Amino acid sequence: MAGSSAAVWPPHHASCRPHHQPSSSSSQARRLLPLPPRRGGASLARPGATLAAAATATVAPAVVRTASEEAVYEVVLRQAALVREGHGRVAREGAARRPRPRRWAEEKEEEGLRGWGLLGDAYDRCGEVCAEYAKTFYLGTQLMTPERRKAVWAIYVWCRRTDELVDGPNANYITPTALDRWEKRLEDLFEGRPYDMYDAALSDTVSKFPVDIQPFKDMIEGMRLDLWKSRYRTFDELYLYCYYVAGTVGLMTVPVMGIAPDSKASTESVYNAALALGIANQLTNILRDVGEDARRGRIYLPLDELAQAGLTEDDIFRGKVTDKWRRFMKGQIQRARLFFDEAEKGVAHLDSASRWPVLASLWLYRQILDAIEANDYNNFTKRAYVGKAKKLLSLPVAYARAAVGS
Repeated sequence: MAGSSAAVWPPHHASCRPHHQPSSSSSQARRLLPLPPRRGGASLARPGATLAAAATATVAPAVVRTASEEAVYEVVLRQAALVREGHGRVAREGAARRPRPRRWAEEKEEEGLRGWGLLGDAYDRCGEVCAEYAKTFYLGTQLMTPERRKAVWAIYVWCRRTDELVDGPNANYITPTALDRWEKRLEDLFEGRPYDMYDAALSDTVSKFPVDIQPFKDMIEGMRLDLWKSRYRTFDELYLYCYYVAGTVGLMTVPVMGIAPDSKASTESVYNAALALGIANQLTNILRDVGEDARRGRIYLPLDELAQAGLTEDDIFRGKVTDKWRRFMKGQIQRARLFFDEAEKGVAHLDSASRWPVLASLWLYRQILDAIEANDYNNFTKRAYVGKAKKLLSLPVAYARAAVGS
């Protein structure tokens, strides 16, 4: 939605998380998706080698995908295939294979919990959460059809609750076992067995739209990474992390936002653009929060690229802006902008009612990169942000651009 473009609310970031030591080996904790052989057909529109070259001057053919890209591409193909089957058919099959969440609401009503157990109330509460924590995005959802609007709220709330597990008041007590239980709960709600009102709203949503469970599971995997991992050796490692915690949102929400009926783009290309926005947003978060992360002992920058730039971890912890740091940051910002450019190409292919919140989010988040430059690349002690006036000016322009679908 943190990408078409679909990561439209602020993406997850672990900058205020406590650091946990690893409780399992690296291979166990990462649990990468099965890597398929390189496939034909639509290519993943993540200009991987090109983007890496922008920061490292290492040139590689853009058609060659890394192991992480192969893993993510398989999820893209899976979700795109669901969408091609058609909303109506998926909804009918979903209704046939799992009980409707309405039944859960009726059971709660029988228990005397009238007033919060009904499905309509559950969606309303999801909307209230979205309005409080993602104001700009919530405003944009008002242009969507009621069914799509409610569904996006339900997905937003699930993502927020998942993030809160490791970034909320009880983060110090979260263990891999707790995340395993959350994943089991996710599986139950996809099977029509929600645990509470928020689960019920999402369970109803996934029964109506062709939403795949894998991106939701992958977001939980990103939370697992934050329990033990505080360094990323290469951009390929970081790319997978960004997919887990932000790119997944795009894959979750495009089925709800819808692809324009007259779009000539392939389904895969729209999902690739959604994925790109999530990656772009997360990279922007990382670049904005370098100093904040460093004060917590965390570095979300590719260590090999730091070394190639003549920088070390100690340079990050010292937090001094030098010419080497400026050159390094210029390359990192250029890469993030390339992801934003890739994402923007997909916005016109979304359903017309869904374009504005996506485009507005994209433009606003991209301006954070401008703010880093305006701060002379000092993201150690200065926080880059977009002022309220700039935000207000961007919204009508994004609305006009979205309206013409260009």
